Amino acid sequence: MRRKTLVFTALPSENHTVQYIHENHDWPNLHWDHARLLPLLAEIRHRQGRLLGRMEGLGFRLRAEASLTTLTADVTQSSAIEGEKLDAAQVRSSIARRLGLDFGGKVKTSREVEGVVEMMLDATQNYAKPLTAERLFGWHAALFPTGRSGMRRIKVGAWRPASAGPMQVVSGPIGRERVHFEAPEAKRLRREVAAFLDWFEGAKEIDPVLKAGIAHFWFVTLHPFADGNGRISRAIADMALARAEGTRERFYSMSSQIESEKKQYYLKLEQSQKGGLDITAWLEWFLGCLGRAIAGAETGLAVVLKKARTWERINSRTSVNERQRKVINRLLDGFEGKLSTSKYARLAKCSGDTALRDIKILLDHGILIQEEGAGRSTSYRLAEA
Repeated sequence: MRRKTLVFTALPSENHTVQYIHENHDWPNLHWDHARLLPLLAEIRHRQGRLLGRMEGLGFRLRAEASLTTLTADVTQSSAIEGEKLDAAQVRSSIARRLGLDFGGKVKTSREVEGVVEMMLDATQNYAKPLTAERLFGWHAALFPTGRSGMRRIKVGAWRPASAGPMQVVSGPIGRERVHFEAPEAKRLRREVAAFLDWFEGAKEIDPVLKAGIAHFWFVTLHPFADGNGRISRAIADMALARAEGTRERFYSMSSQIESEKKQYYLKLEQSQKGGLDITAWLEWFLGCLGRAIAGAETGLAVVLKKARTWERINSRTSVNERQRKVINRLLDGFEGKLSTSKYARLAKCSGDTALRDIKILLDHGILIQEEGAGRSTSYRLAEA
């Protein structure tokens, strides 16, 4: 089921028969069954600690590369949830440039990519800074640099105006739409968002991992912008998770996991946005999804972890010079074709004789293996661990 957010002006919000959560007289006093969530929360904290501990042992460069891979996935998949496809190479290049990393590749990036990256990096790299209305306006303006959502002009860097009519989340063909949710009226937004921001920067007694799930739900329920609410909600959740871990480095992508479970994601949101103020079911799903994201991080970071294992093996056998290190990293990054002496010389910017000596040392220590062939057809590959 593909969902989309539309603005209707012909359907007054008073005419629906479903009670949405924000229509409860005690809103926004959300509550949940802490006893049911505690085992999930403890497991999440355990997995977070294990993953962070493992990544800590990789060294700065590999940690930075792992974080770059994760942030790239987070940006591309958060947009994919909304049906927007971003070029992963552009996203990676933009993030790497902004973080001062030299292994992101030099790719020309679009204004749309730069905007999404700017928002996500501000949320995760500057996680300790207070979340304010002005900051949210900046994120929204970055998401829509042209002032348009598709072909539609929208109000950017401001709450959705009352003149636009009720904000609804719908799916289905025109004429047979199904309304999944209707957000609070625009005239309530200033007060509603102020209450949310006060809670987000306060409520110190709530575990920040749990706060990530509550904040995601609360903000997307308010739907305060004309578009981009889902991506901003996920950025807020990532900000809370960064606060929970006390680090700007990201090693798992919640958005990637949500994208893979998109049908359940929308279903749980819809179910919890109707009826009473108990959001235990939503938080159970959110924590479960987060646990699966952390558990799957090793698969997503397989290339980086393979690098780490390879370098552990190499360093246990010998020390390598900078030329050798550069070529080995290129091989680990997915070098196309076969490595020959002449290719080694070009990569390392050295003479053929120097390349041959370097290769012989790596062969002697079992780091490289010679492929079948002789003469000019001689080629080499990395030995498997």
